[in-house]
Amino acid sequence: MLVSNIEFIPGQKISKHLGMVQGNTVRAKHAGRDIMAGLKNIFGGELAGYTELLQESREEATERMIEQARSIGANAVINVRYSTSSVAAGAAELFAYGTAVILEPR
Repeated sequence: MLVSNIEFIPGQKISKHLGMVQGNTVRAKHAGRDIMAGLKNIFGGELAGYTELLQESREEATERMIEQARSIGANAVINVRYSTSSVAAGAAELFAYGTAVILEPR
């Protein structure tokens, strides 16, 4: 499955537009990560635990979007975007969405 953040793929023709597909995940913070994040706020530096959590969340949301695209017969998802939002204290949603299409070589 081709996944891209651009609106068209060079050398490919969009033969069918299948509509928007999406995937999401909601994750809560881990108490141990919060303690380490608090220390990092004092001394500075990357919050590696949160970086890892967000990377895993992006991968999971993307996989769910791809599965939805496959289920409707797409072979590509174009114009992919990501969004995050807070849904509760200590929990955030990561949302991936794009346009499912069928591509053919030109």
